[in-house]
Amino acid sequence: MPTKHHPIFVALRIFWGIVVLFGSLTLAGDSSPEKPVRPNIIVVLIDDMGWSDLSCFGNTAVETPHIDRLAGEGIAFSQFYVAAPICSPSRCGLTTGQYPQRWRVTSYLDNRKMNDDRGMVQWLDLSAPTLARSFQQAGYATGHFGKWHLGGQRDVGDAPLIAEYGFDESLTNFEGLGPRVLPLLDAYDGKPAQKYALGSDSLGRGEIFWEQRNKATARFVDAARDFIKRAETDGKPFYVNLWPDDVHSPFFPAAELRGDGEKKTLYHGVLVELDRQLAPLFDDIRESATLRDNTLVLLMSDNGPEPGAGSSVPLRGAKGMLYEGGIRSPLIVWGPGLMNPQRCGGKNDEAVFVTLDLVPSLLSIADVPLPEDVVLDGENFADVILGRAVTRERQSPIFWRRPPDRPGPDNARWPDLAMRSGDWKFLMQCDGSTPQLYDLKSDPSERRNRAAEHPDLIETFRKQLRAWDAAVSPK
Repeated sequence: MPTKHHPIFVALRIFWGIVVLFGSLTLAGDSSPEKPVRPNIIVVLIDDMGWSDLSCFGNTAVETPHIDRLAGEGIAFSQFYVAAPICSPSRCGLTTGQYPQRWRVTSYLDNRKMNDDRGMVQWLDLSAPTLARSFQQAGYATGHFGKWHLGGQRDVGDAPLIAEYGFDESLTNFEGLGPRVLPLLDAYDGKPAQKYALGSDSLGRGEIFWEQRNKATARFVDAARDFIKRAETDGKPFYVNLWPDDVHSPFFPAAELRGDGEKKTLYHGVLVELDRQLAPLFDDIRESATLRDNTLVLLMSDNGPEPGAGSSVPLRGAKGMLYEGGIRSPLIVWGPGLMNPQRCGGKNDEAVFVTLDLVPSLLSIADVPLPEDVVLDGENFADVILGRAVTRERQSPIFWRRPPDRPGPDNARWPDLAMRSGDWKFLMQCDGSTPQLYDLKSDPSERRNRAAEHPDLIETFRKQLRAWDAAVSPK
């Protein structure tokens, strides 16, 4: 056996001495560890798209190959929810991580009189926490491109600019202020060509760009792409909202996609165009060596589909309703360099979470702190989003309140309040009447009301729902 004086041992001692020496010199020369590169984040929020409208979620009438490819390389979540079944409060929940009722954003923002009549604010209060502001304060480049609908619509011209909510740059539509793209509806089906601005063109406070309705999404995509390229050149991480106003009506797809001109056909044409117009942004991220492995893309809808247009089959209900078809959204998360590769390319049917949860989750993923005085309603699902866990147990149920201007038919009023706790979904009127209880694991279509079978559970849920409603309602 060689002794400690053997040439092999002598050589090894010299080698490790050199390693230790150079390691000591390195530490002495740079005592601060290198900061990790923060991930880029893109949130794509599609307008009025149903849970089963994407072909990767079951649509067989048309295909959405570019979005499907995201799902094939990432994770598609089937039990994901939005904060409300209609536009403005849904966007408020995603922006703040808090229930929109706390900010009196309970339905879509309209003109001043309508907002006042419904007991709503004219715009989201600037004191509300915003995801963008937290990222901006952490050194991110922040941009919003597309529909805003949190102030600055119709005759409300004195709302804050989008930039005041934490965005370095913005380009919006007729439901926001600042630079904006306003749609031109071409002559079609006997109707003359027209501008579709709903008063936005008279508000000022930002340059206006007129664009054909079927090219509006492409305009927002191009603006986002340019913003991302500049952030990449500057070496800054970025947070980007890409919120197209497709697939919301009016439906004006390109002429070759109009088919028989029926509402459903026109809607599908818009959906196909949306998918095509998003593709260049997805390609940019994939083809960039610096972005592909450090960018997280999340794609979802803001609420359920407009009746007669999109689809949430087999879910019950549509836009404006608290049944699953109004509040459940497809969610696709893509980020090959950030996610667990063993879970990419599949569906997650177990995790139950909501847009409120995205705020703490994305901040956690990026290691960005919230202001100390902010308390969120959302919970941290970062491990689930990144595929490092299949699910996690919620600390609190998810709650909803129906928009006040969407009561449903007089002879069959839609429920005012709803909650999900575990596999149970509970709905009722504000006075506690007409309880409905569904086991979503065995009955996702909400067809078998089991309220009569579980009186104790009904009473527990009724108390919880009333307590939540009282807590978030304006005092």
